[in-house]
Order: sequence, then structure tokens, then C-alpha cells
Amino acid sequence: MKAALLLLTAVTVAFTGPKKPIKSQSSASSIAPDPDNGGLKLANGFGALVFADNLGKARHIAVNKEGTVFVKLEKLNDGKGLAELTDSNGDGRADQTVMFSTNTGTGAAIYNNYLYASSDTSVYRYKLTNGKVLETTPAEPIVSGLTLQRQHASKSLAISPDGKLFVNFGAPSNACQEKDRQKGSKGMDPCPILEEYGGIWQFDANKLNQHKADGKRYATGIRNAVALDWNTATNTLYALQHGRDNLNNWGGVFTDEYSAEFPSEEMLMVKEGADFGWPYCYNNHEKKQKLLAPEYGGDGTKVDRCAGKDKPIMAFPGHWAPNDLLFYTGTSFPARYKNGAFVCFHGSWNRAPLKQGGYFVAFIPFGKDGRPSGKYEVFAENFAGVPELGKPGTDVNAGKLDLASPGDAKARPVGLAQGPDGSLYISDSVKGKVWRVLYTAKK
Repeated sequence: MKAALLLLTAVTVAFTGPKKPIKSQSSASSIAPDPDNGGLKLANGFGALVFADNLGKARHIAVNKEGTVFVKLEKLNDGKGLAELTDSNGDGRADQTVMFSTNTGTGAAIYNNYLYASSDTSVYRYKLTNGKVLETTPAEPIVSGLTLQRQHASKSLAISPDGKLFVNFGAPSNACQEKDRQKGSKGMDPCPILEEYGGIWQFDANKLNQHKADGKRYATGIRNAVALDWNTATNTLYALQHGRDNLNNWGGVFTDEYSAEFPSEEMLMVKEGADFGWPYCYNNHEKKQKLLAPEYGGDGTKVDRCAGKDKPIMAFPGHWAPNDLLFYTGTSFPARYKNGAFVCFHGSWNRAPLKQGGYFVAFIPFGKDGRPSGKYEVFAENFAGVPELGKPGTDVNAGKLDLASPGDAKARPVGLAQGPDGSLYISDSVKGKVWRVLYTAKK
């Protein structure tokens, strides 16, 4: 109870900005995109506008049925870690911003008329009243008392329709070595980190004051899954895993170029009890195999214990950093988008000496079997201010761009949400821009 009281104190709502009468959200068909689509290049038939800007270092976003947009911040903006954005005049753009909460973090979701959010050590929620968080609304602790990790600490989350709360517990390690990220340091076997991290844990979204021990490990062998979503069409959890770093610490076939391109970023269909192999294994998307990690005796060809591990349903080049996932359920986009997946590729530091990769939003068509039915497509790009060099499936430079480092990117896509009218919202982690993407052509 003491921990719960401390959490409530830490996340007590504090608001700034006036309250205004709110109109219902305007439909996408009545809104005009920005002339330059907010600087983005989009798939044919789509337009975009800047819904909000300069919020700070944004992470995940959520939109409720009233059209209110909530943005979680990685760093405090004027002492606040959550933004509530409202389009009160129906022009399709936010004209009212209310900042609240003193917690930073990543996760944001709407469930059962509550806003759920996460810090790196907790998950909490706010009751919504007419789609808003009132000044007097307290933060209710759902899961608290989690240990602050020194890496991969983001507690991204997803909630199933029946109230299962899934939380990412990224591994506070690169490859579970005796000495983390050190050349020649062997992997611990068995890896003790997997007892508490390196997987996805399940809690009850409707129960207050839970702790780590109240949850259960739902799936393991996942180094870090910032991108999570529940697919209502298949009633299944999905995630995207950030692959490990520093394969080049082992020399030989593990060259700098190999380490930049591998291991894959993996899209996972996450069933209860699944084991995707980290830290013992990594994925090679060219060979379409899970291979034994060098810390455990791998040489770039050995499969060994990895033969029995669960495999990804799609794999991407290394270090594109998939940071959010959204299964589209709206009807304002063409029918082929229904139940398909959008993925934010945030870009990463670890691509040298090859070209940077990611910095775009992909669309992946899905079949009724809950698996991709085609190759990924670049849906939205030019976030970084530099165009992609090639088209998926036709060019070795697909998804890559001439960018020296992530710090040179003008914007980096990090969060996705769907509005009640079917619009797609995309957040940026550099300055906190939020785009609203609309279908503008005739269906």
C-alpha cells in the first residue's frame, strides 16, 4: 500500500491551459491535408496534416472515441509527462493542449473508458470523463514498484478486449554476457536475466495495486519489444523485437557490415508460452533461420539449440528499431488496409558502416491466418528529411537513407494510433510533432 501511495503522489494530475466547449471530431472527408502533407511522402491516395507540434520528446500515443489524443513523453515538458490534445473547432488540428502528470515513459492505451500509461517503473490509469482527464482525476496504480533498468527499460503495453494487460520487460543486457557488451565475454548459460526480464508479462488491466509477482511471464526470449498490439481479428498478441547489437565484437564472419545488417528486427506472433530464443539465438533474415549467438558458440552457420525456438512471421534488416505497431480496424482507408499492420521504424545508432535504415512507417497486409499476406510497403516516409533510397523488394537499398546518424534526423516516427474516424496518427520523438494521415482519394 505504501508503494501505491507513493505512485499516486508521483503522478497526481496538474493541468495548465483553459477548458473550452468541445465539438465532436470532424470526419476525415471534411478535412484538408496540409499542402505539403506536413513534410511527409505518403502512399498514393493519402494526405497528411500536422495535428500538433513541439510537444517534446514524444513516445506512444492513444486516441479515444471522442477523438482526444493523448501523447506520452520520454522527457518532461515544462514539468509534465503527458499531453492531452483536442480539436475543439473541428478543423482537424489540435487547438487545445493540456499538459499533466509528472511521469515520463512510453506506453499509452485506451481501455474501458480509461487512459492507461506507463513510466519505466509502473503502469497507471486515469478515468476519462467525456473523453477528458479532469483536473481532479487521480492516477490509479495498476502495476507499481518495478525495478528501474539501465537499458531497455520502456514498459510499452497492449490490452486485449477482455482486460489482459501485456507489458514489455526488455532485457537489461545486450546478450546476457558475463561482462555486458565486452569483446570475448561468454554468455551466461542458463541466462539468469530471463527469470525477470527478456519477455512479455501479463497482468489484469482491471485490478489496482499489482506488483511484478502478481503477473505471469506470457512469453520469453524477447530482448526488447517496444512495439506491441493486440490483433482483434485473430484475438492474438503481436510484437516486434529489437535485435541485439555488437555481433562484430566476435570477429571472423561477424564483420562490421554483418553486424550492421544482422540480426533481423523480428515481427512476432506471440502465443502464451512462446520462446523466441534470446539470448542464445539471433535471426538471419537472408537465411530465414535462427542461428546460435557467438556468445554461446555460434559461428554464423550453427543452428544447434535454436532449431526449436519460435520464429518470426516477418523479418527486417537490423537496427531499424521498430517502436510501435498498430492493426488497422477502421473503414476510411481502402479495404486492403483493414486488419493489416502499420509499423513505426524509428531508426537506430548501430548501422555503421552501412547506411542508416528505418525512419519510416511501413504497412504490412495480413491474411485471415493472422500472418503477412505480402511484403511490407513504405506507407509514410521523409520524417528524417532524407528520402528512402530504394523500393521494398526491388532494391538492396530499400529502407535505407543517406543520413550520418540518428541525431541528424529532423523527425523520427515512434508512435501510432487510430482515430474514431479512421485517421492514422503518428508521433515524432525529436520535437514532438503529431501527424494525422487521411485517405483523400475516392474509394
